[in-house]
Amino acid sequence: MPPEAHAHQDTVPGADTPPAVFVRLEVLSKRADFLRAARAKRSGQPGLLLQARDRGDDAPARVGFTCSKKIGNAVARNRAKRRLREAAGLELGPRAQPGWDYVLVGRPGETIAREFAQLRTDLARAIDKVHG
Repeated sequence: MPPEAHAHQDTVPGADTPPAVFVRLEVLSKRADFLRAARAKRSGQPGLLLQARDRGDDAPARVGFTCSKKIGNAVARNRAKRRLREAAGLELGPRAQPGWDYVLVGRPGETIAREFAQLRTDLARAIDKVHG
């Protein structure tokens, strides 16, 4: 958003609500961490699959993203991962519990085609199910 857009925020209806906060999470990079998360809790939703595991420490939460070739070519997989990253920053950031690893897995057709608000709702529901 351009800087001048923030200057006129008080004239916009509904501007009294705070903006969504994007939280940067530590990212999983080792295959072993992805495999451990795959053996732990799962929550399948229409737009994504969430795998989560409790590491048993108090370190910050970590998140990983994966999309198989079933999603499509490299362009489609990268688009799906970008959407998952954005949803995770908005939904997982405030809900993530310390000491947990989360892996978001894209679903063929759904992760890209689903409305972003519905994707965020799916992720919020999956997090609540895993921790509930």
